[in-house]
Amino acid sequence: MNRDGQLQIEPRLHDLGDGFSVRRLLPFRQRRHVGPFVFFDHIGPVDLAPGRGMDVRPHPHIGLATVTYLFDGAIRHRDSLGSDRVIRPGDVNWMTAGRGIVHSERTPTLERAAGHRLHGLQTWVALPREQAEVPPEFLHHEADSLPQVERDGVQLRVIAGSAFGMQSPVQVFAPTLYVEVRMRAGTRLSVPAEHAERAIYVLGGELQVDAAPLPPQRMLVVDHAAAIELSARSAVHLFLCGGAPLDGERVLWWNFVASDRARIERAKADWLAQRLGQVPGESEFIPLPEY
Repeated sequence: MNRDGQLQIEPRLHDLGDGFSVRRLLPFRQRRHVGPFVFFDHIGPVDLAPGRGMDVRPHPHIGLATVTYLFDGAIRHRDSLGSDRVIRPGDVNWMTAGRGIVHSERTPTLERAAGHRLHGLQTWVALPREQAEVPPEFLHHEADSLPQVERDGVQLRVIAGSAFGMQSPVQVFAPTLYVEVRMRAGTRLSVPAEHAERAIYVLGGELQVDAAPLPPQRMLVVDHAAAIELSARSAVHLFLCGGAPLDGERVLWWNFVASDRARIERAKADWLAQRLGQVPGESEFIPLPEY
């Protein structure tokens, strides 16, 4: 829905199987990316009974960085570099795929046995063309390493990039906006136009953007080059994302992101020939979707 140069995106529900579903905001047919963000999934919340868990088998990526951020639960990340790390609420897992990496994501043993709630966001950031083939890398950032401030009842936490005079320690490849915001009822926040492309995603609460309501689980893409005025009619939990415009369109196919289809075809061949690496201790193989 277009309104005053803005686009409101309603999520599409995607069933991942075994009771897991995600709300997908990006890519969207009218807006494939906001800044470097080409993929935006809201995971859960889902309550997992004892003995159940998430099992995302080893799968490949190229040309992007994945960013995992949790509110509840835990995920064990393992990859073809030998990384083995459990992410918990407030931490940041930033995995740069570059020329190619393979990883799995599973519920850790203790949480699987006890049962737990899983809730979070997973986003993909497209790498600039000049960095698309960098060596793969995995970096984990503890929750207390991220800059955070509370101003007049509004809590700001910079996950990646820069905003509100703060800089995240998370490595980025281009100007990036990724901020968690929690607003008390009755508070206001002005979001400056320091980033060329901006979007707001509301997880919960009654929010007004420039005096117009933005319902929960909706994303609003703001195209005008002016400050955005946010008003909380109740307690609100939201995210800001965006940054500098991408240096050209991207092709998204399965788990691959590239500037041209020829690179996607090469990645398909590499995956079928198992040239992209293997997660130590895991032998499962996911065939390409078309096969």
